[in-house]
Amino acid sequence: MDEVKYPVLTEKSIRLLERNQYTFNVDSQLNKTKMKIWIEHFFDVKVIAMNSYRLPEKGGKRGSMIGHPIRCKRMIITLKPSDSIPLFSEQ
Repeated sequence: MDEVKYPVLTEKSIRLLERNQYTFNVDSQLNKTKMKIWIEHFFDVKVIAMNSYRLPEKGGKRGSMIGHPIRCKRMIITLKPSDSIPLFSEQ
């Protein structure tokens, strides 16, 4: 799926891994329903909850042009306690 860009590894996302929550940067057009179906199908896990938010805009200037880059969306996915995503496993 091209809409899921990559997993996020920040201090906050690493802290959330302890609570079985995984963070992904996704396309700004992707909604929670599509993301839930994709995660459950691709990783064979059960999603309990999902939170999403847009990253703040950062203004920029390139020459005489002033504008904002395209923002992306970040999703935090909570899984069942018995499930995990192998991409993030600590084995």
